[in-house]
Amino acid sequence: MNTLSKFLTAAAVAVSTLSMATLAQAENKPVGITGSLSSVTVMHEGAGVELMREQNNANTITQDFALTSRPCPPFCIQPMVFAPGVDTLGELEVIDHLVRMQAGENILVIDSRTPNWVAKGTIPGAVNISWVDLTPAKGATTEGIMDVMLNQMDVTLIGDVDEFEVDEAIVNGNVEDVFDYSNAKTLVLFCNGMWCGQSPASMKTLLSFGYPANKIKWFRGGMQTWEVLGLTTVK
Repeated sequence: MNTLSKFLTAAAVAVSTLSMATLAQAENKPVGITGSLSSVTVMHEGAGVELMREQNNANTITQDFALTSRPCPPFCIQPMVFAPGVDTLGELEVIDHLVRMQAGENILVIDSRTPNWVAKGTIPGAVNISWVDLTPAKGATTEGIMDVMLNQMDVTLIGDVDEFEVDEAIVNGNVEDVFDYSNAKTLVLFCNGMWCGQSPASMKTLLSFGYPANKIKWFRGGMQTWEVLGLTTVK
């Protein structure tokens, strides 16, 4: 090996060593949620969970959310605004709602996905109310939807109305005669991401039942962006 070859080989080794050292150093740097917030603690199924970002700088997204080209339909890109009055939230706003919910505010964070997806990981503090259980076209009954609304969303009935009267009010467009939303929870709904139609299906039903749009929030990015940012999930 001539002198030039030896020099180039030594230089390549030095660069490789330096690159590996730089990478190792980078992997040791902390990953905050914001510049001033490292983590928050939220309750999930009775236990405290530290919500933070994955600290391994070399971490990559899970295979479930690595696909870029799911067939459309049904996996079409959702609009940024779902309906007038329904706010679209980002990750920091979702975390803020989780913290406020833990502090006692009348908020409910809802994972709208089917249980098989939720079993792979969900946002700490979220409850699973599947879109199937809120979608009449998928077999959800007025009685079942009412049960969710009354017992989990804090909606109340006006007077002593029954399921038949609720159905009639929905058909006639006078849901204000049967539902009282004055103490209803502010809902934050999400599903798999900007290509997912599960939380939009739930929101469509809730709006048709008269749920106030200003009490419905939509985390459009869902689990796709939550996972991209390495935020904590629970199973």
